[in-house]
Amino acid sequence: MKATGEDRRGPRRPRARVWRDLVLAVGLIGICAGGLALFLKTAEGAGDRRSGVPAAVLVAVAALGVLAVGLAVTRRGRAPVRNRASARPAGLPEDPAPAPDVPDIGAEALDHAAVDADGFEHAVAALCARDGCTAVEVVGGAGDLGADVVAVTLDGRRVVLQCKHYAEDNRVGSQDLQRFGGTCFTIHEADVAVVVTTSSFTAPAAEYAATCGIICVDGEALAAWTDQLTPAPWDALTPDPTAPVA
Repeated sequence: MKATGEDRRGPRRPRARVWRDLVLAVGLIGICAGGLALFLKTAEGAGDRRSGVPAAVLVAVAALGVLAVGLAVTRRGRAPVRNRASARPAGLPEDPAPAPDVPDIGAEALDHAAVDADGFEHAVAALCARDGCTAVEVVGGAGDLGADVVAVTLDGRRVVLQCKHYAEDNRVGSQDLQRFGGTCFTIHEADVAVVVTTSSFTAPAAEYAATCGIICVDGEALAAWTDQLTPAPWDALTPDPTAPVA
């Protein structure tokens, strides 16, 4: 199907109609002025003193005609006004996306003291889900390169957690932190890296974590997080992994 002239050139713009009407108005004014001049010249040549009355009438008629043309041009050239109350600003979404629902996590899913090492990873994942994270996934296992749980916070940060289910007398050492520090940011692309343990951290491990920006959550901090006495690790304003450990 061939495109019509309007399809090829697009619809005529109102500005073109305004200029056309203006040209018409100027032409009408010129005609009126010419007729008036001719009339006055003829009346003057004939010596008719009463010609001032019809001349005044002609001037009034011409003025009314010019005024009518001007009003028509103004109305036709005026852009339509949209209803500002119903207009939606450009770029504003139709409806804001609803906030994701926080899942109802049972207390048994958060009981890290009653599970083994594999169950501990699921308990940490349940904590992340309870505190509003989405895309929570347990990825620990062979070849996990240090990542046991991954999640995404409400503000879009990617959290990578390593879970250490240790006895109280088995502290997390600097070698554990160094292995995790070598992969959490470069391999797993973490925005927030966290090591969670049921025990505690050695001083060298805490120092290394502070240098790399890794958040350390020991047994006491884990209990406080579980009981909602402290914010989630990624929401803590001033995480201090170098705090003295027992």
